[in-house]
Amino acid sequence: MLSCKTEIKVRFNEADPLGIVWHGHYIRYFEDGREDFGNRHGLSYLDFYRNGLVVPIVDVSCKFKLPLKYGDRVIVETTFLPCLAAKLKFSYRIFKKDDHRLVATGYSEQVFVDRETFVLHLSNPSFFEKWKLLQKF
Repeated sequence: MLSCKTEIKVRFNEADPLGIVWHGHYIRYFEDGREDFGNRHGLSYLDFYRNGLVVPIVDVSCKFKLPLKYGDRVIVETTFLPCLAAKLKFSYRIFKKDDHRLVATGYSEQVFVDRETFVLHLSNPSFFEKWKLLQKF
């Protein structure tokens, strides 16, 4: 499996008046992990854009295990899930950095869409197939 770990510090504006992180920010932490994954492994959003594509999210889920609070440091583990379909799939695990307790798990799925026409691509783009070959998927 191809993955990466991204450290994130929970910011003040991500928490409610009690200091607890709003649930929607966990999805943003997944996004931070995906962006870091792409930058580290040569599959950034700009690579898709340069190839005439955008990759919108069509499915995302998050299972919450523990609350996060302002000031916490977390590790987002982002794992690429290879598949034959014309999609990008990732799984996520968020851990507290200090004690490695599991905070949340999740999943996302993205499709390939022409950036000008927004027409869905039903096959994998050639540059993505080449990337998968280099990764030995």
